[in-house]
Amino acid sequence: MSEVIIGIDLGTTQSAVAVVDSGFPLLLADLEGRSLVPSAVWYSKKGEIKVGHEALRFTGIEEVHTSVKSLIGRRASESEGRLTPDGRINTAAGPKLPEEVSAEILAVLKQIAENRLETEVTKAVLTVPAYFHDGQRAATKEAGRLAGLEVVRILSEPTAAALCYGLDRLDESSQVAVFDLGGGTFDVSVLEMREGVFEVSSTSGDTDLGGDKFDEVIAEFAARKFGRDLRDFEAMERVQWISEGRRVKLALSDAEEATYRIPFTGEVPVSRKAFQGLMKPFLARMESCCRRAMLDAEVTGKDLAAVVMVGGSSRIPMVKDRVAAIFEQEPDLSQHPDEAIARGAAIQAGILAGTIREVLLLDVTPLSLGIETMGGLMNVLIPRNTTIPCRAGEMF
Repeated sequence: MSEVIIGIDLGTTQSAVAVVDSGFPLLLADLEGRSLVPSAVWYSKKGEIKVGHEALRFTGIEEVHTSVKSLIGRRASESEGRLTPDGRINTAAGPKLPEEVSAEILAVLKQIAENRLETEVTKAVLTVPAYFHDGQRAATKEAGRLAGLEVVRILSEPTAAALCYGLDRLDESSQVAVFDLGGGTFDVSVLEMREGVFEVSSTSGDTDLGGDKFDEVIAEFAARKFGRDLRDFEAMERVQWISEGRRVKLALSDAEEATYRIPFTGEVPVSRKAFQGLMKPFLARMESCCRRAMLDAEVTGKDLAAVVMVGGSSRIPMVKDRVAAIFEQEPDLSQHPDEAIARGAAIQAGILAGTIREVLLLDVTPLSLGIETMGGLMNVLIPRNTTIPCRAGEMF
């Protein structure tokens, strides 16, 4: 019997765990049948910990720690005040490293897998945004270790989504793009699929772009209507306003207008047109990444057989419209936006465990690697989008 290796999508807003069964990736649900776990952690002063749906019950009452993925592996200066000078998150149970908080989420996913599989689970494939740097990847791996998991592979999220998309297309030869817009990060990759070989040609992205930012700009829009500045809010009040921004964002996917409501403050109508205006700078950043990925892969939209959209924020109508314009074709929405990455991680886990043998993955390094030389200049040894594993050297 092959060893059990699970695949985990540790997301900014929600996470999931999957495993390969009879050659196909299956999401594993908790005891209440829920396969998506909110990436939220609550601590009490006495050391009690709640994760996921249980943690969210304390929203608006006590501090709940969410979107920790956007802090993992980062310096305090990059956290917009969310980290202490020594890189920790202040919780009711004391200061915690982001990887310690993330480990609580991973531990719950590990327990879900063990409950469903009725066996101990010690190994996992974890996904990260393609544009995570080495420090962020190392911190994610450390979170896995703290949760009792040996992280056997760190897999880029768009690559995982491509594996999910291509598993039942192994006899095809084509080029595809994967557009992954999640709660806190954005990635786009161009891949070539041929007879079970998945080769990444290029990747681009933005680790500070996702649905959380969209919620925030709606909250800022509403705050300005009341003559206030969201940056001046206390933590609990800020969370309340941003949560309402999230509700309005979701409503605007189906309606032309939604009402932003804050108890004891008032109401603000938000039209889809106003939301589109707030989204312009984010859409421009997305387009820049997409065009860079196509340029690096030396393709145009017409060369691509499909543009696969995943990630919860890919549901936003104006995002889908912009993707169609950039790539000159309607996007492929066949993959479940919240599940594809976990399923892809499970496929990679199956490859490593030997339960899937007809697939070969060739990934790339998303960022150039080099050595700092005199004068603070970087001497590039391995250019971005180089197929890995690879080796390079230079005499100085």
